[in-house]
Amino acid sequence: MRINADFSRRALVVPRDEDWVQSPESGVDRLMLDRIGDEVARATSLVRYAAGSSFQRHAHPEGEEYLVLDGVFSDDTGDFPTGTYVRNPPGTSHAPHSTNGCRILVKLRQFDADDLVPVVIDTTSEAGWQQLDDGVERLPLHTFGSETVAMLRLSAEARFELDGSDGGVEMLLVAGAASYGGESLGPETWLRLPRSERGTLIATSATTIWLKTGHLPEAS
Repeated sequence: MRINADFSRRALVVPRDEDWVQSPESGVDRLMLDRIGDEVARATSLVRYAAGSSFQRHAHPEGEEYLVLDGVFSDDTGDFPTGTYVRNPPGTSHAPHSTNGCRILVKLRQFDADDLVPVVIDTTSEAGWQQLDDGVERLPLHTFGSETVAMLRLSAEARFELDGSDGGVEMLLVAGAASYGGESLGPETWLRLPRSERGTLIATSATTIWLKTGHLPEAS
């Protein structure tokens, strides 16, 4: 399976109800954003757990990264409420579930083999946020090699340059609304820019985004 697998092209996904598909586990559905592979895949997805649903224990030999978008996501290491950012390094395993239901952004099999530091950050806390330009705040989440991950908060009409020249850009609009290249971006819209592209993101209301840069391969 190949979905948005050409990293030399812009990719944009606006979530629609009909795009969700059932995973191998009952009550766990996925909206695939990019994917190379079948059930074992290099994958970026939105995943939703119905109340009381679970996924069988599984390993992450090449790591797992996720952001809880709504509800509480749980596994044998704890409970992770809305706004929690987590990195489970290569070699970890868990048995995830959700008591009352949740929705997450998750990335699988995309870690550098030497990136072994576990991360758990509450992005809803005010701790760590930095003021950048007028109307733009940044919360660093993780850096390894050329890869950086952060949350951004933009006030209405604030502008932020998305520059793919140093290894690509990927973002999920977590809350609010924005525009890029003539496209309107609403909640949970996903955008990926190749190394050849740069442009300006314009917030049309107070907006929060998850942003990753410097991580895209040069070819699929």
